[in-house]
Amino acid sequence: MRTTIKVKQGQLGLLKKDDEYIDVLVAGEHKFFDLRRQLSVELVELNGPAIEKEKAEFLRQYHPEWVSEYCFDIVLSDEEIGLLYENSSLKEILAPSTRRLYWNYAQRSMEVLSANELEVSPTLVKKLQHPKLRNQTVKGSEGVLSVDIPTWHAGIIRVDGEVQSLLPPGLKGYWRYQHKVDVEVVDMRLQTLDVSGQEILTKDKVTLRINLSASWRYSDVLSAYQLLSSPLEFLYKELQFALREAVGTRTLDELLENKTLIDTLVSEKISEVTKGYGIEVASLGVKDIVLPGEMKTILAQVVEAEKSAQANVIRRREETSATRSLLNTAKVMENNPVALRLKELETVERIAERIDKISVYGGLDQVLNGLVQIKGAQA
Repeated sequence: MRTTIKVKQGQLGLLKKDDEYIDVLVAGEHKFFDLRRQLSVELVELNGPAIEKEKAEFLRQYHPEWVSEYCFDIVLSDEEIGLLYENSSLKEILAPSTRRLYWNYAQRSMEVLSANELEVSPTLVKKLQHPKLRNQTVKGSEGVLSVDIPTWHAGIIRVDGEVQSLLPPGLKGYWRYQHKVDVEVVDMRLQTLDVSGQEILTKDKVTLRINLSASWRYSDVLSAYQLLSSPLEFLYKELQFALREAVGTRTLDELLENKTLIDTLVSEKISEVTKGYGIEVASLGVKDIVLPGEMKTILAQVVEAEKSAQANVIRRREETSATRSLLNTAKVMENNPVALRLKELETVERIAERIDKISVYGGLDQVLNGLVQIKGAQA
């Protein structure tokens, strides 16, 4: 019996006889004699997904001529990376050692790159960062580490756990297939680090809660990250240790008498311990010192007593000075009748300022001798 098989454009037909592949049929109409109905056809799409792994290996082994003529064969070595394009658009990044077989499709192409290169080309990085590709997942893009380093920042690149170099601002990309790559972005500007809520016991057993603030920057980023696993944690702990040493070895009175003592001691200690680690502390200072409630009451009482004592001393000093002045005035008036008379008139003047009406009998002498009768409204 005659059998007609039609293969559409964009398709291929795999002709089978008793379930064995015997031929490949291109687009068109094909007629065969099939007396025993042993023929069948398997239609495949040229722009379809990759051929199943088992079938692909079967075709490579038993029908290599078909693979050469009708297939798009991808065989990458351990040292190669593939970029798969469809319609000139990047669709997939293929890892080393990838084996993939597609049916020939005119719009499919591939670019092979060396896996020995650590850095991804700027062109490919820009492609992966293009707005259109951001909205479309590129399969295999996890094999590329893309890092965008802002202005006033730097990148610390580690390859297999070892710090390599300092990266300037810009867009960078690195392959992850052959090595473990990590990039940490660090701020090169002056930064603030707060050490808050530190409860420290002074030398005389008084608990203080202290808040410290420090301004710091990297002086040598590579040295900092080569010598320290976490520079920020290192600086924070050293500030804690220096603060506890400064407060714990001094009494409360010493600390209260010199408000800048803690700042000076901590600054000297931090400058010493951070030397050679690529970290520079520009300035630091204690923001506040919080005393326990009962200690606040005691100190308030002490301050009140001190101020009261100072007020008494000043009062006694002024009283002594006033008494000495009166004594000097009395000595002057004792030997000088005119001065005595002027003092009497000054007294009368002050009295007159505070009295509405004065009646005088017997002259001014009577007033001065206590014989004055005052009538009128009192001041």
